[in-house]
Order: sequence, then structure tokens, then C-alpha cells
Amino acid sequence: MSLTPETQEAPFRAGTVAVLGRPNVGKSTLVNALVGAKVSIVSPRPQTTRHRLLGIATFPAGQLLLVDTPGIHREQKRAMNRMMNRAARGAVEGVDAAALVIEAGRWTEEDGLAYAALHSAGVPVVLVVNKVDKLADKTALLPFIAQITHEREFASVHPVSAMKSKGLDALVKDLLFLMPESPPHYGEDEITDRSERFLAGELVREQLMLRLGEELPYSTTVEIEKFEEDGELLRIAAVVWVEREGQKPIVIGKGGERLKAISTSARIGMEKLFGRKVFLETWCRVREGWSDDEAALRRFGYSD
Repeated sequence: MSLTPETQEAPFRAGTVAVLGRPNVGKSTLVNALVGAKVSIVSPRPQTTRHRLLGIATFPAGQLLLVDTPGIHREQKRAMNRMMNRAARGAVEGVDAAALVIEAGRWTEEDGLAYAALHSAGVPVVLVVNKVDKLADKTALLPFIAQITHEREFASVHPVSAMKSKGLDALVKDLLFLMPESPPHYGEDEITDRSERFLAGELVREQLMLRLGEELPYSTTVEIEKFEEDGELLRIAAVVWVEREGQKPIVIGKGGERLKAISTSARIGMEKLFGRKVFLETWCRVREGWSDDEAALRRFGYSD
């Protein structure tokens, strides 16, 4: 017996969503929450995300390919900043929709730059007002949304807390509605297009962002020199690169304690993500001015 129109299941939908916004509005936290696993590193510091990364979120009704991007920012002092901005702007090419992530109660010039990049791309834009749980005066939320949406075009608006996974069901429903009818692009157990080798480097860099002082994390990057399977064990060797000789002892710490703590926390994160034991070795080396050197950036895996 054929199904009547009233009892037919809705068609499966799948497509790509660019997740844009200024630095530190919670784009990576949102992507992780939607995927249900940690595919993007997070820290309280702006510009933690340096690479374009695909998070794969699969639901009964469809699949969202979420393109997590570096935050769009005004200052472009170094080659790395310029490359990050190009990566973020280029993420809107060929997508089915976009999510503009902003912080509840705050709109800046950089938010405007992100909106302009999406508006000019001509794709449907969903406004995600994040961190509503941190808004001291909850009565200010609706007037704030009214102000932001005045003379700006959005397919829908969603106040959410990505950190607490609040408001995400409605967001997913509206994003899936904007996707084309399509079978899934990835298996339901796949969560990212990036390799475990890449994710290992990011987990080390996350600890650098969390454990070093104000400026030093921005002068560091991580290169995975070895990633080998030894039975059930993963053997990984990571190099933390800094830009000046004087930065090296700061990363290493007294008696090597800081680098040891960074390695321990990164290893625990890897074992949780990869589901297996990890043996991690780390070193710190100097590459003068790497963040303003296009050749060095490409060697370390940066791309626009």
C-alpha cells in the first residue's frame, strides 16, 4: 500500500552552512555543539580558530556540513591574519546557507564586516545570537534583536547558548529547511573532514592558547612530525614553533614543567577524541617571524 501525502516522511536534506562572525563570538563552540563532538578547539581568546574546518552534523531529518571559519577581523598586520580573513571570506563560496554568529547585546564594526561578506554572497543568512545565558538584562534581548535586524535581511533569528546547548533544536530545523533535498554526503559516524593528525596538532595548540600569557599564544604554532599507529597505541611527535629565541623558555617553563603540562592535557584530549591510548612527545623550536612568512604558513598547514 502506498503512503498518502499526509503520511509520507519528509525528504532527507543535506547541504553546507558557512559559520561566520567576528572573533570570540562562539562559532567553534556552536559547531561542536551541533556536531556533538569536539572537532574545533576553543579558548576564551579571540582568533583561536585559524583554519577552515568542516564539522559534520547528522540528524534524522538531514545532514549539515558546518564550515567553521576564523573570525573576520579588521586589523591585518601579519600574513597569518590576512590569510585567516581570506579563508573566512572564501568559506561562503558554494554554500547553501550561512549562519552569522554574534554575541547577545553586542554589535561591532567587525560584526558588520561579517554580515556584509555574507550579504554580498547572496545566500540565505540565519542570525545566531549566542551567549544569551550571559546577558545580565534579559529584557534587553528583544530590543537588541530588533535593532540588529532593522534594515538587515535574515532568513530567521535564533537566540542560543552554544555552551549550554540551549535553543539549538529550532536552529537545526531552520538550517535543514534551507538545505536541498539530498542523500547524506558523509556517513553518520563521520564528524569532520580533517585528519586525526590535524586534530592532534590543534589539541596541542588549544593548550598553548589556554596556558600561555596574553600575546605569546599568537606567536606559536604546532607541527605534527610523527603520527604512527603501533597496535592500539598512537605515537605522536609534536613541535611547538615560536618566533623568537626568548619565547622558547616561556613555553618550556621552569624545569620543563609548562610544556609537560601542555602535553599531558593535549594527550588526554587526544585519547578522548580518538578513543585509544596516545604516547605524545613535544619539543619547542624557533622559526623567526613564521607568522608573517607565507612560505612558512603553508608549510605549517595554513591555507586561504
